[in-house]
Amino acid sequence: MSAETPAAASGPSTSRRSQFRAWRGTRPFWAGLFVLLSGFPIIYFPYFHLQLGHLTLAMATTAGAGSLIIGVLLIVLGISLWFQKHVRVFAGVASILLALVSLPVSNFGGFVAGFLFALVGGAMAVAWAPGADPQPQAAPEAAPGEGGAPGAAPLDQGPGAWSESNDLSGTSPANGANGRHSAG
Repeated sequence: MSAETPAAASGPSTSRRSQFRAWRGTRPFWAGLFVLLSGFPIIYFPYFHLQLGHLTLAMATTAGAGSLIIGVLLIVLGISLWFQKHVRVFAGVASILLALVSLPVSNFGGFVAGFLFALVGGAMAVAWAPGADPQPQAAPEAAPGEGGAPGAAPLDQGPGAWSESNDLSGTSPANGANGRHSAG
């Protein structure tokens, strides 16, 4: 790409994409997506029926209701991570605990897929921290005589005033120190 290459035209899809990126950057989006996706295999596999020819293999267990509850809670936690970012620590810890509970209740956590998604998403939610808003920093104003703008120095300096103002050691005879109480 050269300097003469025209910039891409910004259309409605480009502005929507930039709006989505800005929205996504202010919340734990990927953590919410992982937690949301973890609920689906946990819900699905206990009610799954596998057909092998004329043989139907039913995966329905007595814990099907528990799997349904765990899956729905994980989906709700994933959505809440998107729209209520201040509950990220609670939602992250809750999704990790629900992932651990799904191991014995829901066919090894949706055959480990739902378990891993919930575990990773919960850890990402707990670890996410909101970024600091960029604030413009004002230039510090210098006191008179401390530098700053060229016209900031006082104009009326009497005779001998420059010697006291230039003594940075603090040991002038005027303040009575003469170096006796200085640290070095």
